[in-house]
Amino acid sequence: MMPTTYPFLDKKRIIAEAGFNRWLVPPAALAIHLCIGMAYGFSVFWLPLSKAIGIKDSVACPPEVGFFQELFTTTCDWKISTLGWMYTLFFVFLGSSAAVWGGWLEHAGPRKAGVVSACCWCGGMLLSALGIYLHQFWLMLLGSGVIGGMGLGLGYISPVSTLIKWFPDRRGMATGMAIMGFGGGAMIGSPLATELMKFFASPSDVGVMATFISMATIYFVFMMAGALGYRIPPENWQPAGWTAPAKQNRNRMITPHHVHVKNVFKIKQFWLLWGVLCMNVSAGIGVIGMSSPMLQEVFGGQLIGISKTYGELDKSQLAAIAAIAAGFTALLSLFNIGGRFFWASLSDKMGRKVTFIVFFVLGGLLYLSIPGSAASGNKLLFVGAFCLILSMYGGGFATIPAYLADLFGTLNVGAIHGRLLTAWATAGILGPVIVNYMREYQLSIGLPREQVYNQTMMILAGMLMLGLLCNLLVRPVAEKWFMNEEQLLAEQTPQQPAPAVVIAAETQAAAQPKALAIALAVLAWAGVVIPLSWGIYKTALNVSKFFS
Repeated sequence: MMPTTYPFLDKKRIIAEAGFNRWLVPPAALAIHLCIGMAYGFSVFWLPLSKAIGIKDSVACPPEVGFFQELFTTTCDWKISTLGWMYTLFFVFLGSSAAVWGGWLEHAGPRKAGVVSACCWCGGMLLSALGIYLHQFWLMLLGSGVIGGMGLGLGYISPVSTLIKWFPDRRGMATGMAIMGFGGGAMIGSPLATELMKFFASPSDVGVMATFISMATIYFVFMMAGALGYRIPPENWQPAGWTAPAKQNRNRMITPHHVHVKNVFKIKQFWLLWGVLCMNVSAGIGVIGMSSPMLQEVFGGQLIGISKTYGELDKSQLAAIAAIAAGFTALLSLFNIGGRFFWASLSDKMGRKVTFIVFFVLGGLLYLSIPGSAASGNKLLFVGAFCLILSMYGGGFATIPAYLADLFGTLNVGAIHGRLLTAWATAGILGPVIVNYMREYQLSIGLPREQVYNQTMMILAGMLMLGLLCNLLVRPVAEKWFMNEEQLLAEQTPQQPAPAVVIAAETQAAAQPKALAIALAVLAWAGVVIPLSWGIYKTALNVSKFFS
């Protein structure tokens, strides 16, 4: 996918030299994930784009203009439901591109994959900006939806295998740090986009095109810095003071061997983990999309201290509870992000299988408790349940790469992870459909709004029980699936000559002054922590509305 005339992108050129600080790799991964994570926040553009022609008010298309005509029309504004197709394409192409090119990534290396991701994600935004200028929605779908979605997939899986190899002692924590960034991308991107649209808006322009161009430029700089910061460890490298397990740990199912990605579809453990991820994500993603209306409809006037149902509130009261619900949604995003690091790190101690058992058992009980807390008007229990559920939703994303590495080995874990992400694409359809259509059905049979989610919670709890069953059936992979020595040699990338003995961290440290190594790590972490802190601050301001 990348010309060979750029040798600095070759995998063999990014093998770390002696003394390289492994803590420089997570901020490189975060730099990419914080940028592509803006996919979660693209809804901030929908309302302005729905007024791209009318500016103050939308110019509605005639009834005879269907979806296909909207792709090409220049005389009326796009509907928000039409714009939402970009969001759908993001995750369809994220999963499919990760599955298709995951194997290429393992051979090409994370740097080349990161550069391709930056070109696709940022180039897609520029093509979308052209689509806005020409008012051609098909260009936006092609730009951000298709090309950008491919960039999402490659960027998402680019650091997984590398981080697991750098942190064999803390696999969950390492992948948790990176995937936390994907969840946190919208916390930075959404308020940044809002500020930029305000700056570029004029009486004749809603400011979205210039915002796309500006963000594409900023993201390209950060993503390229992250991609160029990737390094892979030399052969036989391991952290100081850590010893690799001599044989498979049957209790925690950690293998020192490796499965070839071409065989993974034949192995039942892969499909069991596919079910584990699909059920965990389906149960959480549907709630994310309906969190704001759910809180408003369940508690109604109780959110502002009056005894009225949602249908009895006037316009000003509805606006007041909508602001509170926005704070609730922001609170859930914080738990989603924090859970990615917390649960993945905890899985290093508990084991991946036990961690997912906690997700499914505790999550199922929490879903079953929600109708009771809603009926009793207990907002604290209601909100607390959803915060824990969303933390485990995010934790599932962050823990699954380490689970894969434990079962299938580290050599092809990036490619295997890419194939597993098709479960995410499936869940992205399944979860919202269940929540949205069940709500519509319950309303159609005359149930009060405050009760329309009760059956849905039971269905979601049932889905978690299916995930629990899949997880309980996971066993260590059979020996026949692991590669032999000849196959391993054929798979390994030619590397610089490595000493016969294991290279440990402290034996490399002399090659680089300790003070310089620390300074570089501090600068790298500051580059991602500062914007992430700003995003958390902006989100916390919204959360404060919920508690005010």
